[in-house]
Amino acid sequence: MSLYSIFNIAGSGLAAQSVRLNTVASNLANADDVASSEQAAYRARQPVFATALFHAQGGGSAVGVRVTDIQESQAPVRREYSPGNPLADKQGYVYTTNVNTVEQMANMISASRSYQNNVNVLSTTQQLLLSTVQQLGK
Repeated sequence: MSLYSIFNIAGSGLAAQSVRLNTVASNLANADDVASSEQAAYRARQPVFATALFHAQGGGSAVGVRVTDIQESQAPVRREYSPGNPLADKQGYVYTTNVNTVEQMANMISASRSYQNNVNVLSTTQQLLLSTVQQLGK
C-alpha cells in the first residue's frame, strides 16, 4: 500500500462521515415533526456503509468506505392524542417521528470523532511525505 492509497482511504472515510453527519442533522431537525397519518410521519434515517476496493491502484489491497444506501428506521412512530392540533385526524390523534434524540446525539459524536480521525490520518500522511521528500533532497 502506497502513501497515496492512504489519501484515498481517508478521503472516502471523510465523505462517508460527512453523509452520516448530514443524516443526523436531518433527523434532529425533524425530531419534533408531527403528521396527520402514520404513513406521512418522518422516520429516522441511517446511512449504510460498505467497503470499497480500489483495484485501479495496483492489486486492490487498499480498502475505503462508501455509502451504499440511506435506510429509514422501521421503529414504530408514536401516536398522541391532540384534538386541538390542526393536523389531527378524525379521532384527534397526530403521529410523531420515531427519532430518538439521545441516540442521534451519540451518533453525531461518533461520526464527528471518526471524521476527525480521518483528518488526522491525512495530516500525518502529509507530514510523512514532506519528511521523506526533505530527506531525499539532502
